[in-house]
Amino acid sequence: MTARRLKLGMVGGGDGAFIGGVHRMAARLDGRWDLISGAFSSDPVRSQAFGRSLGLADDRCYGDWQAMARAEAARADRIDAVAIVTPNHLHHGPAKAFLEAGIAVICDKPLTTSLADALDLAEAVERAGAPFVLTHNYSGYAMVRQMRAMVAEGMLGAIRVVQAEYAQDWLATDQSGNKQADWRGDPARAGAGGALGDIATHAYHLASFVTGETAQAVSAETSRFVPGRRLDDDVQIRLRWASGARGQLWASQVAIGVANGLRLRLYGEKAALEWAQEEPDLLRYARLGEAPQLLRRGGPGLSPAAQAATRIPAGHPEGYLEGFAQIYADAADLIGGGSAPMLPGISDGVDGLRFIEAAVASAAGDGRWIALNEGAK
Repeated sequence: MTARRLKLGMVGGGDGAFIGGVHRMAARLDGRWDLISGAFSSDPVRSQAFGRSLGLADDRCYGDWQAMARAEAARADRIDAVAIVTPNHLHHGPAKAFLEAGIAVICDKPLTTSLADALDLAEAVERAGAPFVLTHNYSGYAMVRQMRAMVAEGMLGAIRVVQAEYAQDWLATDQSGNKQADWRGDPARAGAGGALGDIATHAYHLASFVTGETAQAVSAETSRFVPGRRLDDDVQIRLRWASGARGQLWASQVAIGVANGLRLRLYGEKAALEWAQEEPDLLRYARLGEAPQLLRRGGPGLSPAAQAATRIPAGHPEGYLEGFAQIYADAADLIGGGSAPMLPGISDGVDGLRFIEAAVASAAGDGRWIALNEGAK
């Protein structure tokens, strides 16, 4: 039986917004979603004009998200979910309003700009009983899901060391005037972390997703290498995991020569795994005392989870858009009444804010160890 196509609305993601276009492409890829409404800009005229440019009906092109939430809640043909793709400071308000209207939410990361707001949203999700999805898109990659399956099956034995990194170079110089850089460097819009909130959260979630663990405590150093920058552009963090594993996380946006270097390495008592986002179809698997193997997306012997996240035969590269699309496909399953056990949700968002705030506090204390739940009730 063909799955029902779901109706999607969008808040943010208007003209010049990188991530809005990515969400729209990802939602279309598997034919599970139709974008039918939106409030795309803080300027009502620009918002409505952009909606019309996407081919949306005039009465579904809203001037602001408040009007959109009210109107969609009252419609018989209302949206099944709203995608929130605004700068971080505009996640909490729209997400809460649509949840209170009984509409599922698909929200970009990090969840909010503060742990207090994240916990408030968690309470709103519980009250509403509506699905909530956080778009940690790297968890949608086939070979990331293969890693998770191998760890869960005990193929590595007890995990000893977790090494995660996410390096970029696009902020290696002053980028004042760049729309994407400006809001990411503004504490009022981005929150307490620069590279920490923007990309370190991805590396942290990737490590947590694959290992099935959240960190207990962090010891962090944050740096601002570019003069005049108000938020960190490089972070170096040690992590302690509940299982006894230890690890390090490095995230930098001043790493010259690196475009999008997200990488995860796991070392267990029996074997090791290594995956890099810039070569997403390959997974390096090394068993103690044996020659390393390269596992390939679409190849033989992979887990059902990896096979389900594969769209085309091996040798035809899949990557960023397909991983993002997997999140939307899983969201369609969940919001359509099914299950999606690997889909990031509200608890991942809260954990991400605990990670950010603990790292900020640790850095302010010259790297002292901070528990992720310290001071948070």
